Amino acid sequence: MRIVPILMAAATVALSFPAQAYEADWKRGRVYYRSVCTSCHVVQPVGSINPSSKSKAEWAAYIQADKHAKGKDSVKHYVSKAYRASIKSGNKAAEKFADTPDQELMDDIKAFLLKGAKDGDAPASCS
Repeated sequence: MRIVPILMAAATVALSFPAQAYEADWKRGRVYYRSVCTSCHVVQPVGSINPSSKSKAEWAAYIQADKHAKGKDSVKHYVSKAYRASIKSGNKAAEKFADTPDQELMDDIKAFLLKGAKDGDAPASCS
């Protein structure tokens, strides 16, 4: 019977610590964006899309809308493990981040885009 109060105290202590939210890594987002997104866009008629081509609000709205190629497909598709697996033989970043959870990688890319936006902390171009 002494174990019950000990377990209850341990549970109370464990629950008192807030869950750790993922802190996006803009540097990892930069690597993925430059290596995967930019490398694909360069060969398309659209060409390279620099983070500084949009404001933070425009990038946030783009990611929220989840529409890529004028709504033809999803932004999340290009961050998914399935997509990374499909291109990893020809793209080292896709291979490197093959096991990264989709949402973490999306958060990383968003952090990079917001940091590099024309009104961001460090407007960036991708070459």
